[in-house]
Amino acid sequence: MESSGTNWTVDSVRSADGTTIAYETAGDGPPILLVGGAFNDRSTTRPLAAALTADFTVYGYDRRGRGESGDTGPYAVQREIEDVAALIERAGPGAHLYGLSSGAILAAYAVAEGVPVSGLALFEPPFQAGPHGGAKPGLAERLSELVAAGRRDDAVALFLTDAVGVPAEAVGGMREAPEWAWMVGLAHTLAYDTTVTGYAGLPADRLKAIAAPTVVLDSTGSPPWLRDAAVATAGAIPGATHLSLAGGFHEVPPEVLAPALRDTLLG
Repeated sequence: MESSGTNWTVDSVRSADGTTIAYETAGDGPPILLVGGAFNDRSTTRPLAAALTADFTVYGYDRRGRGESGDTGPYAVQREIEDVAALIERAGPGAHLYGLSSGAILAAYAVAEGVPVSGLALFEPPFQAGPHGGAKPGLAERLSELVAAGRRDDAVALFLTDAVGVPAEAVGGMREAPEWAWMVGLAHTLAYDTTVTGYAGLPADRLKAIAAPTVVLDSTGSPPWLRDAAVATAGAIPGATHLSLAGGFHEVPPEVLAPALRDTLLG
């Protein structure tokens, strides 16, 4: 998933609990940190990063437990929030923050806790804002049990059906795809994403603490529950705007997303 023509500088930062978090940077302009979601590390966010380098100095990183980053147990969402804080501090004043899916939740929580950013962009944070969608209670524990038992394939399948909403019959076809091995390699982090997402619905009180200029984005090709969650999230954050972009299931092409981020974050 390399992006040709972009020169990446690789470095690391130490989070509050001592865990090493690996990141790469490229581009020119105000800093922006990209926080990936499930099945993401810095290589999967790199196409978007490359599309942003004309306008931003882009920071992409491996969330803990992924890629070249460390993983200090036991897992806690607060540790991932501290990772974001350490990276924003490294990026320096005037940094912007973009989060995708569970990464959008981490980004929102970090800013709600006072991590200083000039602008915040959230793509389809998977809050359960209505009666449909969202992860099922107990899923994180079941995922951890499957991984501990060596059943990583089954953990990926369970996450796809119970957290993402992929039909079971479609998962069977996905097992034959080249990307399946990649997803299995990240199976141990799926309990982390599920824990970040939680089950309690929209955390409106937490979101209203966000003071940074915020845009919440969704894809026209996403299921209604994710698009509803984006609208609800924007409604809970003071002064936030909502923007729908042409895209597929829980994703928008970098050539569409990057200009939207430039225009909304840089004005």
